[in-house]
Amino acid sequence: MSNRVLNVGVIGGGGGAFIINPHQKAIHFDGTRRLVCAALHENPKLAMEFAKKWPYPIKGYRSYDAMIADQAKLPAGERMDYCLIVTPNFVHFDPAMKLVKAGIPVFCEKPITITAKEAEKLAAAVDKKNIPFGIAHTYLGHWSSWFARWIITSGKLGAVRWADSYYLQGWLATRLEKSGQQQASWRTDPKKAGASCCGGDIGTHAFMQLRFVTGLEVTSVRGIVETFLKGRQLDDHFTTYCELSNGGKALVRATQIAIGNKNNLGIEVNCEKGSLIWKQEEAESITIRLPNGTERVYWRAAVPAEDDVLGKVPPALLAEPTIPSGHAEAFHDAFARLHREFEKDVRAYNAGKKFKCDGTRYANIHDGVKHMKFVEAAVKSSKNNSKPVKM
Repeated sequence: MSNRVLNVGVIGGGGGAFIINPHQKAIHFDGTRRLVCAALHENPKLAMEFAKKWPYPIKGYRSYDAMIADQAKLPAGERMDYCLIVTPNFVHFDPAMKLVKAGIPVFCEKPITITAKEAEKLAAAVDKKNIPFGIAHTYLGHWSSWFARWIITSGKLGAVRWADSYYLQGWLATRLEKSGQQQASWRTDPKKAGASCCGGDIGTHAFMQLRFVTGLEVTSVRGIVETFLKGRQLDDHFTTYCELSNGGKALVRATQIAIGNKNNLGIEVNCEKGSLIWKQEEAESITIRLPNGTERVYWRAAVPAEDDVLGKVPPALLAEPTIPSGHAEAFHDAFARLHREFEKDVRAYNAGKKFKCDGTRYANIHDGVKHMKFVEAAVKSSKNNSKPVKM
């Protein structure tokens, strides 16, 4: 396969969207990818102005339609190898579908669409085209998420009995959307965010973390979807009780009104032989609690090749950290790991070879469909006295 630097495009990101900053840094993180073109705003004039003010030279387009049409005409090696979508939720489906039809791989912010029906339609197009499609569930990019997944799915602690996967924020504890703040305004608008604000925005992260770490699926959902601030159009508090595919149970919960919480995402997995605890804000380590009362803390890049509790640790997992323990990997590193893994599949696709895109290294299109079905099931259950809804 060619080792040339991959060309990356982006749709969205102009006008103060914070998420473009870690993404564009992650794209350049390894020196094997570069951002070359962008349609940064829905307003054509602003799109071009933002492109001209970009920190380094990129080709700006007045619209994503113009960018997709132009890039699709270019020969391989000159056109964008994949496109990042960082627009609000309601502007995911249309550009993603057009990119897929043009044969351009897509890496899209979550949630993948604003309805499960749209997500299924997009997934069908991706499968038909047989093209890489990734979803930016950031926290899967932490090495410790991979380590936690290996511990649980390899059965080191026995079968999963009960899990609590949560994401707590406090930034919407006031009616911030009334001030015109961009991020709050579209997230609380059902036409732009979909059926749920809190559930779609961060509940999907907690849901993905549960599925990724345990390797299990959710088979039914009981939901309580609430809005604490009067006048707000969508929920700011999201709680679900879930049945798991192995017979276990789980809480998947999120809130955006917990004052003092920033990005408090975490998961506790209680198994037959012990419990595992992972926290995004302390992502350099994982804690395991054992029946005899002992507690083991495993630090990134300091895990032994063979451990008396975990046994032999896969060499590839041990080799993954890029810096020594004690030099913290962080948010940007997690983004970079996702783009790095997606790059592998894009290179295979470009070479006409088989690619994985199987959800074991980053979220894929079918994860996105499940996330939308989960949110809609929770909302449906909540409207029906929290009766269980099958997934």
